[in-house]
Amino acid sequence: MRLYRVIVPVDDVESAAHFYSTLFGQPGARVSPGRHYFACGDVTLALYSPKADGDRRDPRPNFDHVYFAVDDLDEVHRRAEQLGGLSLETGDGRLPMGQIATRPWGERSFYARDPFGNPLCFVDSRTLFTGKPG
Repeated sequence: MRLYRVIVPVDDVESAAHFYSTLFGQPGARVSPGRHYFACGDVTLALYSPKADGDRRDPRPNFDHVYFAVDDLDEVHRRAEQLGGLSLETGDGRLPMGQIATRPWGERSFYARDPFGNPLCFVDSRTLFTGKPG
């Protein structure tokens, strides 16, 4: 079994596609009127606007963070700051979540939110903590 797609609910797929295209530094692809996909390694991040696809439900932000491993954390942080998406909260270890910091479990990361309230985290790929031994 493997994870291949993660849905991020949005109200406006156009503005969401612009936000994520800028944040990720890649254009992604529109696959339907209400879906815009981004390749994130082996997993697809799917922006989904129910109304734009003709579905009768309202999007609600994801409950918890979607985590991304990135090779250039400083560059992604710069883009998130430019977009105004950095978290203003204080988190584990009393560290500012929107600033790049080494978290108590050893990951170098920062936290953000998209304009629709979906929480995101970006982690330096050299510091990933998977909980797996060895």
